[in-house]
Amino acid sequence: MKKRIMTGNAMIKRFKESSAPVLNVDNIHIYKGDFTIIMGASGAGKSTLLYALSGMQHLDEGQVLYQDVDIVGYDEKQMAQLRRDSFGFVFQQTHLVTHLTLFENVAVAGYQKKNRSSKDTEDRAKQLLQRLHVDHVMHQLPAKVSGGEAQRAAIARAIINEPALLFADEPTGALNRRNSDEVLSILQQLHEAGQSIAMVTHDLRAAAYGTRILYMEDGRILDELDLSACNRKEREAKVSEWLTLRMW
Repeated sequence: MKKRIMTGNAMIKRFKESSAPVLNVDNIHIYKGDFTIIMGASGAGKSTLLYALSGMQHLDEGQVLYQDVDIVGYDEKQMAQLRRDSFGFVFQQTHLVTHLTLFENVAVAGYQKKNRSSKDTEDRAKQLLQRLHVDHVMHQLPAKVSGGEAQRAAIARAIINEPALLFADEPTGALNRRNSDEVLSILQQLHEAGQSIAMVTHDLRAAAYGTRILYMEDGRILDELDLSACNRKEREAKVSEWLTLRMW
């Protein structure tokens, strides 16, 4: 039986007090070792759900249980510690610090981890950048590298502290086909090494890298597709058929 790493209960989010909820999700589970994909049309609530689960978006009602502890009531200090120690984040835009090199961007995030020396942090940063094939540009500023290289550095930054859960919001949305494939391949390798991932995407090809898909509409999860028993080629066909049935 799969182990639940995160659960959302009766999650409600409104952007205006009198408006209908933009998020209305109950009984959602993120499982350890899964590559969970969140799909849906624009405005379906995909990113809102991801940010609510990660604590980056405050809920009006409901619970988010991380390892059976409700994090909704955490103050800023508790939430910052949780993100530092347990969560990693990759976004469509890299949000790299423009005046720091790729190596410095990764290392600075790593310095926040307790009980690890600066040397060990810097060694890990170099190892990750090498593993993600950007060590040849690690001393360049973000503006001097390609979008794919910058996004790979952003992934290295996200995983330097060995997060239990990696959140990714449209990580290939600003990339061309070749760079998208490289980023998705890296995420697949991380998942195969045991990384738990929750990723928002609107791209069928990207979705086929997942082991399960949650489909959203009007702030609700309407359906779920299990892909854990399929290879990637089978997944693409299965996802395409499934989305067609959903009028995608």
